Order: sequence, then C-alpha cells, then structure tokens
Amino acid sequence: MQRCNGGELVYYQFDQWASGEHIIHGIFTRMGGVSAAPWQTLNLGGTVGDDPAAVRENHRRAYAALDLDAARACTVWQVHSADTVVVQQPVPNRRWLARADGMVTDQPGVPLMMRFADCTPILLFDPVQHAVGIAHAGWRGTVTGAAISTLEAMCAAFGSRPQDIQAGIGPSIGPERYQVGEEVVEAVQAYFGQTAGLINRAEDGSAYLDLWAANRLALTRSGVTQIEVAGICTASHTDEFYSHRAENGQTGRFGAVVALAES
Repeated sequence: MQRCNGGELVYYQFDQWASGEHIIHGIFTRMGGVSAAPWQTLNLGGTVGDDPAAVRENHRRAYAALDLDAARACTVWQVHSADTVVVQQPVPNRRWLARADGMVTDQPGVPLMMRFADCTPILLFDPVQHAVGIAHAGWRGTVTGAAISTLEAMCAAFGSRPQDIQAGIGPSIGPERYQVGEEVVEAVQAYFGQTAGLINRAEDGSAYLDLWAANRLALTRSGVTQIEVAGICTASHTDEFYSHRAENGQTGRFGAVVALAES
C-alpha cells in the first residue's frame, strides 16, 4: 500500500489502484481530525460516544481529501453479517441504507464508506463492468462469507466475473495479535473445511486467527485471482489506526471509502 497525505489527513491506497484513473479510494488513519480523546482524532464512527459535530467534520474532511461529494456518500449499519446492499444513491433523510456489511455500486461518483477498528476492510473493483464493492469482515463476517456476499452481489447486479475482479484486503488486526476462542476455531473449520494456514497456535495452545489469509482464501476459492493484501496490523499500529482489541474498546473507527471515478 501507499501512504498518502491529504492535508493533515493521512490515508493509505492499494498499489494497484493508486493512479485513481478508474477508482477513487482511501483507507483512512486516525490522523487529521478534530475528535478529542479517546477518539482522537479522525473518528468516523457515530455510535462510539464521540461528539456528533466532530464526527460530521471528520467525514467532511475525509471526503474532501479524496475530492468526493459527501452529499452522495452511502453507508450501512454494520452488524457483522454477510448481507450486501446494491447502491444507486443515498436515501433522503436516512443515515443508513440498511443493516448490512457489504455494498456495491456501478454509479460513478457515489462513495461507499464503512468503519473499522480491527475488522477487515475488503474493497472490490471490476474494471470490465465498472463496478465497485466494499465489505466489513471480522471473524463472524469472515466465516459467514461477507466478502463472498459482496462479490456475488456484483456478479448478480452488474454481470461481473470473479476472474475480472480486483480485490484489496486492508489493514486489520494481524495474525500475531488476534487471539480467538475455540468457538471461532470451530467456525473456521466449518466454513473453510480446514484451519491450516488460518489458525496459528502459540506454545501454550492458544489460537490466533489470520483474517488476511482467511479472506484471501475465500476470494481465491470464488475465482478472484487479483488480490492485494495490505499486511498492516491495526493492533500493532495504534499510532495510526483505531484498534478495539488493543485499546480495550475505548476507541474510534477509521474509515474506508471507495468510489468509481467520474469520466
């Protein structure tokens, strides 16, 4: 990934899309906003106790950094599901489009935004049918197919083919920091039919989930071959990212935004 400065804001872009020719995107850090502690400073989460006025200003700054129209932005109420919404435009007088953890659109200039604090941002781009998607995948989303739901929605709505789609797996809690219980190990086994390469065991027997490898495997099995993995651990980089695990739940949410460029 490439680290970018948008004024005071700092965000990351996947190497494969950094030119911005067809797709506009950014994985924002926590830097460059106006929120006070413990949400300092670019908190984009509106349900974590932060001042709503500060959150609105942070959103304005994020869209401005990417030269996107905030009035056209769309988001969902994230519930750790595998549900995906096909987006055409914002719904008047509604903050959330639906309860879901994936969005897809083929409308240029319509930003799709989701919020994270250890879960995995997954961005999808189809350069053939000109469509984009975004998914939010923690362990529950990963083992119920949040990424695949978003992929399948693109195929159903826009005629996308998995072999054409490019994917980016963004910063999230890394495999060395994400300790999980045996119920998660069992869920991984049930969904993937394996734990090898997905669950790592420490010397004391405790289990650690590799969200990056798991979502990459899910996409690969579905026919996606063009996958870029950020490899940035949010729990190990709380200077740049919010981490629910590392900060004991007292933290904000960083944002991921993707939109089709307008010709």
